[in-house]
Amino acid sequence: MMAAETAKSEPVVGASPAGAPDQNAASQAVREMFTAIAPRYDLLNHVLSCNVDRLWWWRTARTFRHILQRPQAQVLDLCCGTGDMTLALARRAGRQRTAPVTIIGADFSHAMLQRATKKTRARNIQLIEADALRLPLAGDRFDLVVSAFGFRNLANYDAGLEEILRILKPGGEIGILDFSEPKGVLGKIYGVYFRRVLPVVGSMISGVRGPYSYLPASVERFPEPEEMLKRMRAIGFRDAEWKPYSFGIAGLFRAKK
Repeated sequence: MMAAETAKSEPVVGASPAGAPDQNAASQAVREMFTAIAPRYDLLNHVLSCNVDRLWWWRTARTFRHILQRPQAQVLDLCCGTGDMTLALARRAGRQRTAPVTIIGADFSHAMLQRATKKTRARNIQLIEADALRLPLAGDRFDLVVSAFGFRNLANYDAGLEEILRILKPGGEIGILDFSEPKGVLGKIYGVYFRRVLPVVGSMISGVRGPYSYLPASVERFPEPEEMLKRMRAIGFRDAEWKPYSFGIAGLFRAKK
């Protein structure tokens, strides 16, 4: 959300906002950014994506319907923000009169969780304030862990994958939905919008400049799909794959423990 970051071709540990000398500082900077934009976060997401973000959440939830409709399934939405992905998961799970699915949303931004609480209060959803790299959750617990547009902001990607692997049950699945960089002519056109137009519009609507300058830099820094899949396999996941959404503007990483 700030100045340009390290080139994507270089190995990266995790998100690194400008001015953050270490992982703790990076994590704190990201938390402060999301606290600052929380009041207009939902509006900006919908406006800047032309509402396509709703389709991405729906597709991701549909992908894991075999788990979400399983009696007594344990599901975690990691870095849940204001709860849109959490709600998409809950809607796909539906209402089961017996042995309902347990859905938990976790985020380390209190301001974001306050908004998630208002949106999810009519649903059987539990929200917790927690750091994705140090979750207060038992190991081998969850059938599914999903993270939508939040994993990219972790200060240590490998540590985040290791923590997800720890809390998943054997055979449990991971889904990471995040932005990507489309190739070809579309990529060039989208690049102009993403790097020049989006930061200006986002800053005007939110009244905060830093976060929407950081966004394109964080996407550029995030590992390419093949590199991300390689990391997932190295951590211990199997059947890792990536499915592009909307011509590669976003995409879903999937794997099993």
